Amino acid sequence: MTTTQTEYDQLAATLEQDGPAAVLDRLANQLRESKRYHELFEALKMQVRQRIGLPLLYSESGEELDEATRNQLEEGLLDACREVGNALLTNGAVREGWMYLRPVGEQDAVAKLIGSIEADEDNIDELVEVCLHEGVDPARGFGLVLEHYGTCNSITTYESAMHQRSRTEQQACAGMLVEHLHGELVATVKADIAQQQDAEPPETTLKALVDDRDWLFGEHSYHVDTTHLASTVRFARVLEDESQLRLALDLTAYGRHLSEQFQYQGDEPFAEIYPSHALYFHALLGEEVDTAIQYFREKAESLDAYEHGLGPIECYVDLLSRVGRNADAIGEALRLSPEDARPTGQAPTLLELSEAAGTYDDFLKYCREKDDILGFTTGLLKSQEPNTP
Repeated sequence: MTTTQTEYDQLAATLEQDGPAAVLDRLANQLRESKRYHELFEALKMQVRQRIGLPLLYSESGEELDEATRNQLEEGLLDACREVGNALLTNGAVREGWMYLRPVGEQDAVAKLIGSIEADEDNIDELVEVCLHEGVDPARGFGLVLEHYGTCNSITTYESAMHQRSRTEQQACAGMLVEHLHGELVATVKADIAQQQDAEPPETTLKALVDDRDWLFGEHSYHVDTTHLASTVRFARVLEDESQLRLALDLTAYGRHLSEQFQYQGDEPFAEIYPSHALYFHALLGEEVDTAIQYFREKAESLDAYEHGLGPIECYVDLLSRVGRNADAIGEALRLSPEDARPTGQAPTLLELSEAAGTYDDFLKYCREKDDILGFTTGLLKSQEPNTP
């Protein structure tokens, strides 16, 4: 919208009649009405400066100001960011809106507002960037990648972007991928069976579909990209939702029927990718727990940590914790971890395990031995907190 001569005249008249504050109010309202939001931001900044007695074009850091004035300036600028960012998002400008809202820090509110924006070919890249890579709503961002760019891009995205996100966020994205790939694979296997047997099979799980149908698996036969299958099974280790774990377990049942050339070697302790993951998922589901613990304990004990890293040990400790054996997890972590070990974050820390187990004795003893006075004090205070499990 072009500013008319009348509006310029109104601004001049307002200044003459009512002063600087009134003219800035009128300017801001005009810019709101015309949706000139970047210019509105500059007008709002001038309003803040004028209100607290700073030069209209003040651009210093504010370090020289007294604390009260500096706080007023910062709060005013955040209010300006909030108004302009919200207005831009409301009008569908995702990247620009987030640029203003990033310093405000109200991520949940931003996620809710972005959630009302429907994805299309014009804004899909911006939505993925802000939701996933900027961390505003990783689950929605990953879902958009899966929906619009397919399984291959989703797996690549998970590998590159999700390792730095929280386990809860990883679970949401891994769960979507498992559900998607499982549904795709069931449909493809059913179609193959129907084509070869002239009848739709009644089974609904991959295990039931492939059992006693070895003819589905020739030397070069598969029903989904086998690298996608292996990656999805690997990602599924973070899951806790029972229904999603069942689907992940079902994927391993299919994978175990594949030709040997598609039985990819995984990283220890999941070298035999489908049998080892099947055992792991069973344990998380409360099944074959002792068998799984023995398997992963043997891996942790037999694999050289300097050759294979801490993965086997941390996987074993994490499994113990996830099946509710936190006291055992503490003892095994202390027993198996090398003296100079630097945890990778795959397993809970000793402090977290102690909190879950409801006892800090081993942790406090460990801190004494390591001359870790900060850790000792932390554990000592944590042990006195109410509601400790």
